[in-house]
Amino acid sequence: MPDLRGRLKANAPMSEITWFRTGGPVELLFQPADADDLAAFLAAVPADVPVLVVGVGSNLLVRDGGVRGVVIRLSAKGFGRIDVLDGHRIRAGAAVPDKRLAAAARDAGIGGFHHYHGIPGSVGGALRMNAGANGVETQERVVEVHAVDRQGMRHVLTKDDMGYAYRHSSAPADLIFTEAIFQGYAEDKAVITKMMDEVQEHRETVQPIREKTGGSTFKNPPGSSAWKEVDKAGCRGLTIGGAQMSPMHCNFMINTGSASSHDLEMLGETVRTRVLDHSGIRLDWEIKRIGEYADGEEPVQPFLGRLL
Repeated sequence: MPDLRGRLKANAPMSEITWFRTGGPVELLFQPADADDLAAFLAAVPADVPVLVVGVGSNLLVRDGGVRGVVIRLSAKGFGRIDVLDGHRIRAGAAVPDKRLAAAARDAGIGGFHHYHGIPGSVGGALRMNAGANGVETQERVVEVHAVDRQGMRHVLTKDDMGYAYRHSSAPADLIFTEAIFQGYAEDKAVITKMMDEVQEHRETVQPIREKTGGSTFKNPPGSSAWKEVDKAGCRGLTIGGAQMSPMHCNFMINTGSASSHDLEMLGETVRTRVLDHSGIRLDWEIKRIGEYADGEEPVQPFLGRLL
């Protein structure tokens, strides 16, 4: 690929990307220069080579054996632009941090984005998982989404095309989102600032934001909150190796300093099993787990094999 303009790195350590600071290397890490570069790369990579895309690594657990194939990480330089459009709309690249999107909306006097101030991720991840907080979800703001598929073809999707549900999008899994247009509404900057301050205060009060964590570990089950079920099952502060369910917010899993990815995944499945035994509720992972187990590691079975 002589015309490739992005950065390629072989055997790149994923532990430098993820917020957990764990995980083995990926065979090839690619950071495209822009959407054209991304499309050209995808068109050239053989179809049998696995390709995954990651954002800022906040909601990601990479197993200790690393990742086969290619991981694509969109850079701020190529995918981090924000433009304020007419009609209280914002166009944001997929690599824009959610917190920066909230700030840009505030500065433009556009309401409806304050909740992003408390989401530790990027626009691309928010689009893929319908990220939300404080009673607002991404689907409420999305107008259209631009993407590139595994063959390097461009697509433009409407909100309906995204097939949103709670923490889920049914858009084809091979699509890599590059940017999106969001719809807001006129709002006083002081009002937005106040709401963002409240979001930040809440995070600092109840979430372990200064720890090595991936954010919310499990999705909220219907009619309840994940943290409540984890707490009722006696898992607040539960520790396996260097992994712990945070004593501050027990739906946050943290690396206390020496955890392996195997420790973290084993802890998560132990919690899911105890919650199932206690309340009959099957918690679903919100954190995305990818990669291979290291040599000698026993694969972690869902619910520790209880339901298999």
